[in-house]
Amino acid sequence: MMIGYARVSTDEQNPDLQFDALARAGCGRVFTDYASGARANRPALDDALAVLRKGDTLVTWKLDRLGRSLSHLISLIAKLEKRGIAFRSLSEAIDTGTAGGRLLFHVMGALAEFERALISERTRAGMAAARVRGAKLGRPRRLSLEEIEEARTALLEDGVNMSDLARRMQVPRPTLARALRTRVT
Repeated sequence: MMIGYARVSTDEQNPDLQFDALARAGCGRVFTDYASGARANRPALDDALAVLRKGDTLVTWKLDRLGRSLSHLISLIAKLEKRGIAFRSLSEAIDTGTAGGRLLFHVMGALAEFERALISERTRAGMAAARVRGAKLGRPRRLSLEEIEEARTALLEDGVNMSDLARRMQVPRPTLARALRTRVT
């Protein structure tokens, strides 16, 4: 039996392209995760791996949909092979059921990891350049320094409850608690 696995990084992304390709390849079932590939916790992948039996094939649309890194991919494929399960990646035409497919898997895995490292390096370099130009990165603060001081005063001197204060300031309680840990200079 061929079992499909699809993954998109966020809920906003659409996995339909992967679903269509997996259906054309003959997958009877498709498991889908909506999570970054870097996350270790991917419940749908765990479910797919639990369903697979000797003689089955795990199919993905692209190699990078399955693994977090080359070492993770190699480890996962080795575990599948020990269980008598093959792996196919449709876009890269990799089928570990063959010797040539296993070789191609290792080469493509190395290239995918190399590409991811390049993207990461370019991102870090771009962020460093932006910082040098004075850009502030990240999300803006929800509360100004003045609002944080007002909140401290309300809590310490006026005895206001943290939950009530968060509602009054129109921020979630954890946001207020995090802001209060910030040193005001």
